[in-house]
Amino acid sequence: MNLPGITIHKLIDQLTQSPFSFALYRLPWTDEPILVLQEEGKTEILGNPTDLNGKRGFVLTPFHQTQTHPAIIIHPDKVAHGWGNISQVLEDFASARNITSAGTIITEKKITNDEEAKIEYEQAFSRFITPLQNKAFRKLVLSRNYTQELDITFSPLSAFIRACNSYPRMMISLCHTPLTGTWIGSTPEIILSGHETEWHTVALAGTMPMQGETMPTEWSEKNQEEQAFVSEYIRQTVKRFGSKLKEKGPYTARAGQLVHLKTDFHFQLKDTSHLGDILKELHPTPAVCGLPKEETYTFILRNEGYDRSYYAGIIGWLDPQGDTTLYVNLRCMNIAGHTATLYAGGGILPSSTVETEWEETQQKMNTMRNIL
Repeated sequence: MNLPGITIHKLIDQLTQSPFSFALYRLPWTDEPILVLQEEGKTEILGNPTDLNGKRGFVLTPFHQTQTHPAIIIHPDKVAHGWGNISQVLEDFASARNITSAGTIITEKKITNDEEAKIEYEQAFSRFITPLQNKAFRKLVLSRNYTQELDITFSPLSAFIRACNSYPRMMISLCHTPLTGTWIGSTPEIILSGHETEWHTVALAGTMPMQGETMPTEWSEKNQEEQAFVSEYIRQTVKRFGSKLKEKGPYTARAGQLVHLKTDFHFQLKDTSHLGDILKELHPTPAVCGLPKEETYTFILRNEGYDRSYYAGIIGWLDPQGDTTLYVNLRCMNIAGHTATLYAGGGILPSSTVETEWEETQQKMNTMRNIL
């Protein structure tokens, strides 16, 4: 991706500390940055996914909605494609308003201790593996976060551009609102995308590291079983809303220095005014929650030991009358002052081992560490 001018670079970094809401994102296999800017008014809070019915704008929802972490939509007062158009929009915006003043209260987060993080994860793993081995659940997803210090010269936009150049297969995002703070992400997982009658979602589960530049293809029984659970849930959900369902997969798909098992689901929708209803059923998918969905969702909230915030929520562009590109917010981090809090998780089955799952979260967090 080409670099924007110095002035625009500074303006976007300043926006991440302002009272204004914006999202900058780039879709997979493109070089075009897209800016969504809300010029006026407070960020709209959504009660639940069905509130998205008929809405148009940039969406950011948490894994679990609370007063601290509400679901929001950024109104698209201005939408600009490409650095040239983005520069013009931001220059006009800056000339009319002061965007240099801080609009969010930034509380530096406690830096994570490596040894303590490992111990906490092992304790959480023991809480998760027991009900799986007792066959109370078929699958659980265990995640964690990690807070590290940023260099004083850290630039959110520079990190966004590095992610764009490093991860062409993923949706890259830089999103800021006074309610959510600043988030940078690099996600491979579509939750819902489409245009008019043609729609698409995916089942993405199972993880292995790349072998240099060679994609491994020999998947363990655990990974195949995990992917099958996710596919079956999405298959049944899509059938309730769409028609003419077609599947492709599972196949090995690369995401940065990792590979996953992926199945594509293509289907038709006659009515796009109720996309929020579909999202309510899809989110959270078993890829970030577990099976059975409601029971594992409640278990995670009670036993994971921390708030996932906007990790594993929904992020992206929603337009029922145009193109919709919504993703699961994976491989992401929250920027607060001079700290970055990274998030990662993995599917746990009765056959899982704590060392293997810990290493998987390390590899996933490296997606964000590599752009810091």
